[in-house]
Amino acid sequence: MKKTRQRIFAAILAICGASAIASCSKSNSPKVCPTEDNSQFVTLTDAVPDAILEIRYYGTYNFVGARIDGYEEPTALLTKQAAKALKEVSDDVMAQGYRLKIYDAYRPQKGVDHFVRWAQDLADTKMKPYFYPDLDKSVLFEQEYIYERSGHTRGSTVDLTLFDMTTEKELDMGGTFDWFGPESHPDFCGNPETGEYTGDNSASPSDPKRSITEQQFKNRMTLRRAMLAHGFKALSTEWWHFTLENEPFPDTYFTFPVKRLK
Repeated sequence: MKKTRQRIFAAILAICGASAIASCSKSNSPKVCPTEDNSQFVTLTDAVPDAILEIRYYGTYNFVGARIDGYEEPTALLTKQAAKALKEVSDDVMAQGYRLKIYDAYRPQKGVDHFVRWAQDLADTKMKPYFYPDLDKSVLFEQEYIYERSGHTRGSTVDLTLFDMTTEKELDMGGTFDWFGPESHPDFCGNPETGEYTGDNSASPSDPKRSITEQQFKNRMTLRRAMLAHGFKALSTEWWHFTLENEPFPDTYFTFPVKRLK
């Protein structure tokens, strides 16, 4: 009986899935497939005009070393809710003498697929010295640096840093965006929950002398505090990565390209 119920349930799922695909593929249908619907998104700089953009995946300075599929313009998109919260963050850090600098926001699924294909091509290591010198490329899936799904694709995640308006330079965070290693973890050399700098760099795999300074840790915490204060949650492995706590599309992975919205 249990197996019969399972077969029936599986059949229902298959029918529902086929119907959903069909409704998205009918050329004469006025409806837009949900994953292609960008109506609940905004161009980030329209909502946060003080933000600076350096969209790494539109250019070639990234761990792949090429423009990533789906990035048609050097702009950033976010859900309306995430953009509203990020505007509050921007106002907060502006009062402290900083501006937000955005590396990435919404990422289409085809961009994630590009990452996956790159990770499977073990011969392509041209960017290894800049982003993953301590790792063999074969471990990127195993150690969860590359996923087949990304929170960015749900539209409420942003990768960013702080720009110092006095020095007119990025704030020194002691490491580059998209560095694959424990040096990127918010708890590297300190406790992000208390903001205490400990200097503990024992997690660094190849160079026990590699560390970040107390000021660099403090800079990371300045960004983290501002993001958490305005509704974002942090990631334990990347100091630059934050997701809206109450993201509006927690189960939807969008497919439309990155380009300025009309």
